[in-house]
Order: sequence, then C-alpha cells, then structure tokens
Amino acid sequence: MSIATSASGPDRQRRAAAAYGLLGLPLAFVALPVYVHLPNLYAQQYGVPLAALGAVLLLSRSIDAVVDPWLGRWGDQLFRHSWRAVWLAAMLLALAVALGFAALFFPPSAVLSAPQLLIWVGGALTLSHLAYSGLGILHQAWAARQGGGGIAQSRWVAWREGWALVGVLLASALPALWGWPMTTALLVIMLALGLFTWQRTARQAAPMQAPLPSELDPAHNAVSLWQPWRYAGFRRLLVVFVLNGLASAVPATLVLFFVQDRLQAPKAMEPLFLGLYFAAGALSFPLWLKVIDRIGLLRTWALGMALSVLAFVSVIGLGAGDTTGFLLVCALSGMALGADLTVPGALLNQLIDRCGERGRTDGAFMGWWNLATKLNLALAAGLSLPLLSLWGYAPGRQDTDALLALGLAYGLLPCVLKLMAALALYVGLMRAPALAHTA
Repeated sequence: MSIATSASGPDRQRRAAAAYGLLGLPLAFVALPVYVHLPNLYAQQYGVPLAALGAVLLLSRSIDAVVDPWLGRWGDQLFRHSWRAVWLAAMLLALAVALGFAALFFPPSAVLSAPQLLIWVGGALTLSHLAYSGLGILHQAWAARQGGGGIAQSRWVAWREGWALVGVLLASALPALWGWPMTTALLVIMLALGLFTWQRTARQAAPMQAPLPSELDPAHNAVSLWQPWRYAGFRRLLVVFVLNGLASAVPATLVLFFVQDRLQAPKAMEPLFLGLYFAAGALSFPLWLKVIDRIGLLRTWALGMALSVLAFVSVIGLGAGDTTGFLLVCALSGMALGADLTVPGALLNQLIDRCGERGRTDGAFMGWWNLATKLNLALAAGLSLPLLSLWGYAPGRQDTDALLALGLAYGLLPCVLKLMAALALYVGLMRAPALAHTA
C-alpha cells in the first residue's frame, strides 16, 4: 500500500506530496535560464555569434530529447534493482546538474576563444540536459509507482508541477536580483533539500517489490523500451497530450512578439505578464484538485481546455495599450495551465496502473512522455513562426496586416489546436471503454 492510501489523514498525504514534489523547484532552474538568459549572456558578454549558439542549443536539446526513452528504460532497470540504486543515481545526476549549470554560467572565458566557448557550452549543455532529464524521469517514475488512483496521483503531480512553477518564477527573477553566483548557490541548496525530502518520503512508502524472474531477462529490457506503444490507451492519450501541448506552446513562443508589437506595452511590463501567468498556474492547483475530486480527471481536463479557449479567443480583440485586458488573459490562461500540468501526468500514471505496468516499465512511459513534451516546444516554433512569416508578419512590423497575422497566430491558432485536443479527448478517451487495452 502506498503513502497516499496508507496515510492517516489528508494533512499527512499533503505533506508527503509536498516533500516529494520539492525537487521540481531546482529542476526548473535548469530549464528556464538556459533558454531565457544563456543566449543573451554568451552573445553580449562573451561575443559568441547568436546563430552559432542557437545551433548548439538545438543540437544539444535534440540529443536530449532522443535519449529520453532510453533514460526511461535505464530508470526501470534501477527501480527493478533496488531503491539504493535509484537513490545513488539520483545523487550523481543532481551533482551533474549542478556542475553543468555552473559550467554554463561561469565559463573559463579568459582562456577560451569564441569557437572554443561554443564547444564548452555544447558540452556543458548536454551534461545539464541529460542529467536534468534522467533525474526528472526517476522522480516522475517514483510517483507513478505509488499508485493510489486518480486523486492520489493528481496530488503527487500537482505538488511537483506547483513547485516547478515556483522554480520558474525564481529562476526568471533571481539572476537579475542576486547575480549568477547566488542563483547557482541556491540551485545547489535546493537540489540537496529536494533530494533529502524525497528520500524521507520514499522511506515512508511501501518497499519496492522484488522483480519477477522474467524482468531480469535481458530480452525483457529490450522489449520494455517499446512496451508503452503496445497500449492503445497510451497512444490515444499521447495524441491529446501533443495537441494540447502545442496549443500551449504556440502562445509561449509568440508572447513577447505579441506584447511588443500588438500591445506595444512598456518593456517593464513583460515580467508582470509572465509572472502573473505562472503565479495563476501555481495558485490554481488546489482548485483543480477539488475539481478533480468532484468530476474526475477527464472532465477536469476538458474544463481546463475550455477555459484556455475562452482566454485566447478574446486576444483577437486586443490592440495597442490594452494591457489590462491582457493581464486578464494571462490570469485565465495561467489558471488553465494548472489543469494542463496536473491532469495529463495523473492520467498517465493511472494508465500505467491499469495496464499492469506499475513497478515494471514506468520509466519507459515517462521517457516517451518527456520526448513528446520536448517535441511540443520544437513543433510550436516550427509551426507558428513560418505561418507568421507566410501571413506577412516580421518582428517590429506594426501595420494592420502584420498585426492581424500576429493576433491570429497568437490567439486563434491555439484555440483551433485546443478544440482539436478536446475532440481527441472526447473521442479517444471519454468514449473509450478502457484506457489499458492493447491494439
């Protein structure tokens, strides 16, 4: 029996979930600064060509995404061995995260030329990305192995993603306020604290079951990488997840263009828009947990999609100076983000349970899931930016046709994708007799 079901009351369950999820905060430090701060730092301070740096970022992230399923399989092997093996791997990966982060933001620039700096940043990026992904997959797979049903799984996921949003807010503000030495020190402290609280939570959980003899067979390890794809429920869930993720990633890709050219808002307001979006997402988690308790995971996700469509369809009517209206859009879409971060992960964990794969191939499921998450970000840029160019928009253009194109790409395209995701949710999951059957 898991912590979630064996605990004596709701307070103890919440404390266990909060302690487990704390590791999500420092992991968010690795995700955001790499994309927000790193290009500016290396271009402005170290004179690295931006195009070359972009190519290195893309290559490193591509390697990371492709390797995710294999990291998931490796995680399954660790869990089948023992918790001690998982814990040792987690500590080593956390150390690699910290070293990679420090190497990125404190390069030996005095002794390296620009081309050598590119090699340095490529190596540090790849180390950071792979360690971040490996640690994240182990962390996610542990929660999936606790079982406990949809409500319990929602609690694990909500606390993990909630702490991650707090980490995003801190990582976006602290470098400017504290500088990189203090930010890096905080990352190290929070990694250590997150590992400590996860370890304490794991000690209170049920001991891991010994692997079956068949699971020790090397042939089983080879098959386990592709095991998730045997299940029609996983394939259908992944379709909804990718469509919904695209709908969220497109406005994330275009938001600064929209704020600068369509709203023509002061640059000082940009952090306010982003901060409100993430804060609304983090604060909405308790509300979504109550909604899940009342109407279930699938209907809650549909409700979140509807809220997102309501927010973004109103964007088309915004113009120069409509900052108050856009703040409302940020708040509503941030609340919808809370559902997007809570429900899909809980559904995946529930699916693993129903497939009979809990404690067997959890990591493989998480690896493919993380690959899809990263694919969403790449597809969003690959879809929205060419469309904008085709429709006549270029950064800095503020003529009528260009602003109309920007409004359609930022507001209407996410609505279309969300409605497609809602249709896939209804047809593929709500009407499906079972999520776990193979086909």
